[in-house]
Amino acid sequence: MIRNVLVARWACALICAVAVGRPVWGQSVEDVLFDLPGVRFEQLTALEGSDGSWALRIQQPVDHNAPDSAHFYQRVYLTHRSFEAPTVLVTEGYERGRNYAYELAELLDANQIIVEHRYFGQSAPDSLNYRFLNIRQAAADLHRIREVLGALYPDDWVSSGISKGGQTTIYYRYLYPHDVDVSVPYVAPINLSLEDTRIYEFLDTVGTDACRAGIAHVQRRILEEYDAAALRLKWHAKGEGLNFGDYLTFEEAFEYSVLEYPFSFWQWGADCGDIPSADAPLDEVLDHFLEVSGLAFFADESMSAYASHYVQCAVEYGYYSYQTEHLTGLLRALPEQPHPSAIFAPRDRADIPAYDGGKLAKDVLDWLGESGDRFIHIHGAWDTWNATAFRPAPRQLKKLEARTYFLPQQDHGGARFKNLTTVQREEALGLIRHWLESDESQ
Repeated sequence: MIRNVLVARWACALICAVAVGRPVWGQSVEDVLFDLPGVRFEQLTALEGSDGSWALRIQQPVDHNAPDSAHFYQRVYLTHRSFEAPTVLVTEGYERGRNYAYELAELLDANQIIVEHRYFGQSAPDSLNYRFLNIRQAAADLHRIREVLGALYPDDWVSSGISKGGQTTIYYRYLYPHDVDVSVPYVAPINLSLEDTRIYEFLDTVGTDACRAGIAHVQRRILEEYDAAALRLKWHAKGEGLNFGDYLTFEEAFEYSVLEYPFSFWQWGADCGDIPSADAPLDEVLDHFLEVSGLAFFADESMSAYASHYVQCAVEYGYYSYQTEHLTGLLRALPEQPHPSAIFAPRDRADIPAYDGGKLAKDVLDWLGESGDRFIHIHGAWDTWNATAFRPAPRQLKKLEARTYFLPQQDHGGARFKNLTTVQREEALGLIRHWLESDESQ
């Protein structure tokens, strides 16, 4: 059953949500949800260990500066454990098509609220005006959800997200510093330009000399046998149902996937021992290449799904490009200079603003170093995105009420609480609980 309550005025929505306060004795989650303005909900199968899960659709203005204008519904997943438990607000960076158990919520035995990012999945207006896809609008979405669902859980909030969702957590805290008590971004980069060269420095030094040489050899081998490799991969793409041409030609996608190979190798923890030998058959090299990088990321389907992501990178987030110096003379479809960019924003859109020059990112990085208290940052030392992670200076480490962990030999998917040492995990969780309890005592 879907229940729907809508109101015309956003001011009433916020006042009513705040006025409800802590649920009174005997109220259920659905009792409270039913009374919340601008909220639709549908019960889901409860996650294990919880007292219930719901899919919510929360009304949001496309432009928070003009709240009475066009709106859309943002997809949110709510999992309830207790009205007395803390609440983990999971700030996704992309589409979120299902509910799932979030690591930190389980560790804290917390309620969890998972928020799909605006302009992804079902959380988008019918017509995408990219002028309203920016960090401030996305943070305002989270702020409104925090106020509305504060009717269920008034106190003890933790925000957390992974990768681009971790970036969202950081920017949200910067713009609304009093919304949550603690922030826990995982593997969150802060890129300072459209071509952040710290990525190059990382790829030139991570791992062993032999492993990096093997990675470069795979790239050169595929491009040196261009025609044979492209033909095999074209048949592979056909078998996988991949399409090209709306965004990139097949040849462009093929070359981009070769350029992406080192980035993906370290981001997702490929094994240096699996790199084919120099005299391995081409088919063996391509099988390995497809496991690490592959073509799907650059096919039309993926480009369309991540169009909003690329817009955000082009306007505010910054991103990375690809080194080509070691592949001189081997690229046919892409230029060697300037370095081909990994940003694929939709073409010919007048509603995509110009890049802000990294100003907001630099402001946030400075703020983290000076005022980023009650943060737990978790990174993988072998994750490519480690290159642009927040690194507090020694002076800041002494001053900040925060912790930053770089997990040895962990990649983008392995930098989690479960892979901290026992001492680190107990320290981090102890700090989060202490910060939450200190707020309760005030």
